[in-house]
Amino acid sequence: MENDPAVPRQREPPALRLGYVILHVLDVPAAVAFYEAAFGLRCRFVHPSGYAEIETGATALAFASHALAEANGLPIDPGSPPSGAEIALVTDGVDAAFRRAVDAGATAAKPWGQVVGYVRDLNAFLVELCTPVSG
Repeated sequence: MENDPAVPRQREPPALRLGYVILHVLDVPAAVAFYEAAFGLRCRFVHPSGYAEIETGATALAFASHALAEANGLPIDPGSPPSGAEIALVTDGVDAAFRRAVDAGATAAKPWGQVVGYVRDLNAFLVELCTPVSG
């Protein structure tokens, strides 16, 4: 029975939220400097262990050095391309954001559609600059 005190109730697990996304990079300070210059983002902090976070709203974008990743059991092969990942930075000014990123050294990847523009950061991660999705 639903209200039988002898029957243990299953508790709902706590709600999850995305706190941060970590990109593993060779040079954390260089990645932070690039994202500040290319996208106008602000650094939250840089830790001497080889970790940094950038302010991107409710969810932070973080960078961890390859050495820190390996210390956490995630071996990184610097000769391999980054693992499949895409970062989407939502803006109403895609054209200006795209030009700023390319001017700061990002590689133009594929502007199209939504309005969306793709660039690659200094570590070859794909970054999507896009208008909000309606619907």
